[in-house]
Order: sequence, then C-alpha cells, then structure tokens
Amino acid sequence: MNKTNNASYTSWITVPAGHDFPIQNLPYGIIKTAAKARVASRIGDNTIDMLALFELGYLSDIKGITRDIFDSPYLNDFIASEKEITRAIRQSMFDLFESSNSRLRENPIHRDKILIPIDKVEMLLPVKIGDYTDFYSSIEHATNVGMMFRDPENALFPNWKHLPVGYHGRSSSIVVSGTNIHRPKGQIKPNDAEKPVFSASRLLDFELEMAFITSKGNPLGEPIPIEKTEDYIFGMVLFNDLSARDIQKWEYVPLGPFLGKNFGSVISPWVVTMDALEPFRTNGPKQEPEVLPYLKSEGARNYDINLEVFLQPESKEPFKLCHSNFKYMYWNMNQQLAHQTVNGCNVNVGDMYASGTISGPTPDSYGSMLELSWQGTKTIIAPDGTERKFIADNDTVIIKGYAEKNDLRIGFGEAVTKILPAK
Repeated sequence: MNKTNNASYTSWITVPAGHDFPIQNLPYGIIKTAAKARVASRIGDNTIDMLALFELGYLSDIKGITRDIFDSPYLNDFIASEKEITRAIRQSMFDLFESSNSRLRENPIHRDKILIPIDKVEMLLPVKIGDYTDFYSSIEHATNVGMMFRDPENALFPNWKHLPVGYHGRSSSIVVSGTNIHRPKGQIKPNDAEKPVFSASRLLDFELEMAFITSKGNPLGEPIPIEKTEDYIFGMVLFNDLSARDIQKWEYVPLGPFLGKNFGSVISPWVVTMDALEPFRTNGPKQEPEVLPYLKSEGARNYDINLEVFLQPESKEPFKLCHSNFKYMYWNMNQQLAHQTVNGCNVNVGDMYASGTISGPTPDSYGSMLELSWQGTKTIIAPDGTERKFIADNDTVIIKGYAEKNDLRIGFGEAVTKILPAK
C-alpha cells in the first residue's frame, strides 16, 4: 500500500474525526481570496495555497513543474502534468504535512501564508470544462425509468446491456456548489391537454451522480484502449444533474435531452484524485450478456463510495432523501471512456463525464425524486409536515459523498444548490 493511503498516518493540521479531508485525501480545487484565484489543496478545515507552497520553495525538489500551473483560475494546466509529476506533488505534500515533519509546522511566517481557513476563501469551479458527456449507467435507475414509461417486462432498451448509453450535454451551465439555480421555463404538455403550454417546470428533480475528469487528450481518430483509460482519468467530483422532467418528457423524442437538462448542473468544488480512491476499488455488477472485446474490463474497476442526498426546505433543517453507492454502476468509468473514443472521438484535458443517476436496489437508494415519488404517485413527507413529490421553490438540495474502509475515510465535501423561483 502506498504511504499516502495508509490510515495510520496523521497530520499536524487538526482534522476532526470522521472529516472528509484527512491527510490521505489531498484533493485539488481553486480558491479565491482578495489576492487572486489559484490552485489549492485541503486538509481538515484548512486550504493549502499551492502557489505559495511553490513560491516558498517547498516543491523545489520536483522536476518539471513551473509556477504557472499553480497561478491559474483553473486546474487544467496542473492536471495536464504527467501523472508522475502530480503523484510526486501529492507525496511531497503528504510528507510535509505529516505529523512528524516540523519543517513548515515550526515556521509560522510561511505557515500563515500557505494555510488559509476554509471559511476565508471562495471556492470556484475547479476546471475549465470543454466538453461534457452524461452517461446512463445505473441498471437500477434505467430499469425503474423503463418500468414507469414503457413496458415493465422490457424496461431496458435492447442496446442498454451492450454499450454505455450517453449523450453530449452543455458544459456552460455546469456550476460550482453554492450556486443557486432558477426553476426553468419551457414547453410542457400536461396529461389532460391537447397542446403544449409554456410554463415553469412543475416537475423539477435532482439526479444523484458523480463525474470524472480527464487529464490528457487523444488525437482525433485514435481511440483510447480500455487498458489505457486509467492513464487519462485524474479524479472525481459529486454531480447534481438537475432535470425538468416535464420539459424533458415532451422534448426528448426523437433526439434526447435538451432544455430539460441544460439549465444547471452542480458539482462539488474539490476534485478527489483516483490515487486517493485507490483503497476503495471494488468489483462491479456481473455484465450479462458478455460485452464486446473493446469494452472488456478486467479487475476491480468500480469504487465503493457512499452517496447521500438531503433536502432542506427554506428556514428548516435538512433531512435525508436517499443513500446510494457508486459501486452499483453497471458500466464503469474505463468502459465509458473507451466507448466515448472508440469511434475516434478526441477528448481533452478538463472534459467532464457524468455517471448518470446512481440508484441502488432498494427504494431508499433511488437517486432521483422521479423514482422516490415513483413518477408522482407517492408522497415524501418532510419532518416539518410538508409534502414533496418533486423539488419546491426555495428548497436546497445537498449531495454528500465519502468512501470509508479500515479506519480510512476519503470524502468529497458537498454539492449544494438552492432552487429559486422561475424568473
């Protein structure tokens, strides 16, 4: 086991028990203070200004890095560095902040320049997202939707078990946690109406997802073989793909999602690296029928990541809606990226690939209001006595995620958004 994944090590920075960001995590994000936006990491409730860390000479032993990869409002240049370099940076930071190392701990002038409390910074969108793909890779979710809208005996389309279904979404409306989203307007067709009407969405929903980010690209026309896909995947974030179910239902035939999906998706601000998630690898569901050779994935390619969604009515305490797990994914990230590029599609640094709604096998693990309310036929009772079938105005949706095993917990923080009334 790599030292950075060993739960027995602690940091001289205070980290409360059960915290998402122990020294073994060291995620990356973009912080902003009065000075500027730049690359940062985090331990406990302190952010680590990596530009200051570099300027003060704490990364000088690592070859091939320059100031500009830290002095940037996006992570793209940083994650585009070779994995050997980003791993060396991770190892160097781990050693520097490990409890037995006094080099920075005993230098209060440097320490005050490098460590900034989380409540003193603004978190920005971590990457400049060029392209965005949304997959549909949870068999439980796809089956539930198929049962609601089609023949329950044939819930999955014939192609679903043969390829990772996906579509190209709009990257401009992906925003960082803490950004509020207005209820969208569009065409909807009520069940009792002959013609569509223009209206604010009445069936606004969340979708519990995760997303991975690519750290390098492939030339146009050259697929990425599945055995090399891990070289291209840098890390992951939580992803709330807000959906206007009524707009989507009317518009999606024949070309799929459009205005019902592109009005706002919310991600967590810290990118958790695949290196930090290494201890949480697990096998995915058995795939039957056997997939085509270019999609054959050997070994443990899924990750055991607990996922929770909370709803917070205005001026009330949040309550849990569901608890799912990323390990339920039928199609894993390696298969998704191999399929994305098998036709020669070129991907780039900072591209984002969402999992699709992650639902589990039980009703309390369903990853959307569509499923939790079973298309509006069931009512969710909030602790304050109010009822929900879909998201109401001024509701706040909170997604949390963490992996936990053998005293090691690696968390993602939160993806939070409040739904404001339609403009």
